[in-house]
Amino acid sequence: MKSIEEVLSQYKSVHFNKTNIKTHFIGVPLIIWAVTLLLSLDVFNIVIGSRHLSLTPAYLFFTFTLIYYFILHIKLAFGMLFYIVVNLFLVSFVAGHEYAIYIAIVVFLIGWIFQFIGHYYEKAKPAFVDDLGQFLIGPLFLMAEVYFLLGWEKALKETITPIAVTKRRGLNTQVKPKC
Repeated sequence: MKSIEEVLSQYKSVHFNKTNIKTHFIGVPLIIWAVTLLLSLDVFNIVIGSRHLSLTPAYLFFTFTLIYYFILHIKLAFGMLFYIVVNLFLVSFVAGHEYAIYIAIVVFLIGWIFQFIGHYYEKAKPAFVDDLGQFLIGPLFLMAEVYFLLGWEKALKETITPIAVTKRRGLNTQVKPKC
């Protein structure tokens, strides 16, 4: 398994442009919210005594995702835990709506529009194009950016930035085939 420095520097290598990062702070949460809503539509009800417990695929997905985040970096994982709980809470208001699937699809598409606008300014392809695992790293990257803005995890920032710069240089110097 790759280290936190490896996955964040890989993601950072195509996320230097400030406009791109700003669009990601809109697009990624929209996409996560939409996916959470989609994963919350098929509710499995488990009745335990007089208590009613709802378990959805969203809870299962985020449980495994949080385990991965905690393995990568405990402090960032706690930030993600807070974010995921808030996300699940907000989705709960819409999940039972008769048009929830359409709402999820529209929000999902809007999120991706923001992503691609950002990468237009970045002039680099999205990180997931070369590594699908980067889908899980996007939200963690944004949490790291929040931590960095707050002055937290300075050593992590100082470690990943030069690695990301080197990776970006490698991407920019790759010879593109002529069609």
